[in-house]
Amino acid sequence: MALSDRSRESLLPSFLYASSSSARSFAATPSRLSVPVPAPGPAAAGAGAGGGAPFSIQAPKEKIELYSPAFYAACTAGGIASCGLTHMAVTPLDLVKCNMQIDPVKYKSISSGFGVLLKEQGARGFFRGWVPTLLGYSAQGACKFGFYEFFKKYYSDIAGPEYATKYKTLIYLAGSASAEVIADVALCPFEAVKVRVQTQPGFARGLSDGLPKFVRSEGAAGLYKGLVPLWGRQIPYTMMKFASFETIVELIYKHAMPVPKSECSKMTQLGISFAGGYIAGVFCAVVSHPADNLVSFLNNAKGATVGDAVKKFGLVGLFTRGLPIRIVMIGTLTGAQWGIYDAFKVMVGLPTTGGVTPAPAEAESKASA
Repeated sequence: MALSDRSRESLLPSFLYASSSSARSFAATPSRLSVPVPAPGPAAAGAGAGGGAPFSIQAPKEKIELYSPAFYAACTAGGIASCGLTHMAVTPLDLVKCNMQIDPVKYKSISSGFGVLLKEQGARGFFRGWVPTLLGYSAQGACKFGFYEFFKKYYSDIAGPEYATKYKTLIYLAGSASAEVIADVALCPFEAVKVRVQTQPGFARGLSDGLPKFVRSEGAAGLYKGLVPLWGRQIPYTMMKFASFETIVELIYKHAMPVPKSECSKMTQLGISFAGGYIAGVFCAVVSHPADNLVSFLNNAKGATVGDAVKKFGLVGLFTRGLPIRIVMIGTLTGAQWGIYDAFKVMVGLPTTGGVTPAPAEAESKASA
């Protein structure tokens, strides 16, 4: 049974986008990213005075209804692309970071760490563990972004229009935490194998031989030995990632842009997504770093406990060892993830994430309309 525009509008948490009417018009109008490219020859001379024709990536003409099954499927696919590809791209940094956490005497700094790896394993060694990284973080990204959009809508409906607007940050935090609980269950086995492959030379070449060897050594349950520390690392990270991103993007549109979000070009919106993501990533790295050290330690040593990790690192070491390289890695990673995720949403005809929150009176009027 088709929903009227008014009924459909009442299903949308109004604070998520500039207005629900603009969200509808965004979906109804095909989006495109245009990049000027040189004209191929004289035949294209009429394309314009600049001698070049616009190359456009146009969204599908069929609009995707916000919060429909197709919407969540699109967000899930965007999450796979954003997390899997970006984590795989920074595998060399992750490799050095993990080894600095496990053996700080041998891997004293970022530059010396790369030097040690190059000398001992060659250039190919920089991407050791890329397969479990790609598969694990693709699975995590699918759950993280897909379920975040679901829980954000779910908690907004529970709160109602007035409280959803008033306590939007709490909804961002609750939605992202709920999504990450699920996402880490998907990631944990791949993370366990990845850390073992990266920090124990000779253990295995990658996932295909590393996974069965790991299971033979510690049993299938051993793949989830690091789940609680992983939650301790990823849940605060993801809460900061989503809540700070949504807040930062809202502030950029409200105070730094001369025109409303709806009047900004798609490329400008994607640039804001990347900038907001990078700043959010710095905060993410700081709040989740102690648990990241624990995850690396527990997955590297058979039978290790959290107490063993605290004794080895010390309290200060838990917060600081490997932190500079992780700030660089996570800042870049998070910025790229938001950029890719929102670019994918634009390609399929959806609005970018975040925007200016309407005034409470406006939200109430929309809810009662």
